[in-house]
Amino acid sequence: MSDGRDDTTTHFGYQTVPESEKAGRVHGVFSSVASKYDVMNDVMSVGIHRLWKDAMMDWLAPRPGQRLLDVAGGTGDIAFRFLGRAPGASAVVLDLTEPMLVEGRKRAEAEALGDKLDWVVGDAMALPFDDNSFDTYTISFGIRNVTRIPDALSEAFRVLKPGGRLMVLEFSQIPNDMMQRIYDLYSFNIIPRMGQVIAGDRDSYQYLVESIRRFPDQETFANMIGDAGFEQVRYRNLSMGIAALHSGWKL
Repeated sequence: MSDGRDDTTTHFGYQTVPESEKAGRVHGVFSSVASKYDVMNDVMSVGIHRLWKDAMMDWLAPRPGQRLLDVAGGTGDIAFRFLGRAPGASAVVLDLTEPMLVEGRKRAEAEALGDKLDWVVGDAMALPFDDNSFDTYTISFGIRNVTRIPDALSEAFRVLKPGGRLMVLEFSQIPNDMMQRIYDLYSFNIIPRMGQVIAGDRDSYQYLVESIRRFPDQETFANMIGDAGFEQVRYRNLSMGIAALHSGWKL
């Protein structure tokens, strides 16, 4: 018997693929770029991604003793920042792609924070954690790669404790059409070439650019967060809307 999803399709960049294939394709992309992921982030954003992540921490305001789940946490950028600001806190970094976690564990911060930090291979749509387990859930530049975003948001709501907070950092849409066109010209013409030169992988970065353009705009995504049960949903644009921070509370 079919589960009703066998023939369901989704997008992989600008391609239409069966839902059952997307996770594997995303896994392939990030396995391919894992060793150069941090370098490419710096090059593509001219280092601005670091300021965006700092802005995320400023709004999140980590507190001592909190437990963080960082989904699609890859090489640990968000977890390291969180633990640096919250003495006595702990964090779990979860990612679908083990090579990304391997790269994270190689970083100096990982060794220094080893007793406060766990690395878990897992799927955002089926988290391997009990209900009401975490004070904070973050996902940075990962939600657009999830096959069924509403499922991931529902899982975030489930594992957060009452009073817990969701925060999402993701590429978004610039509200000025002319500026969006200029940004698109840069993205589609320059970033895949950078991927070829630096990571030896043009196709993966072509997908990443296309996935950004397929992601919902700020208002649409904020509504999706509310539909998952979160309250006091807000967002802030970063760099004119190239990226956006979204916040919601489990109340």
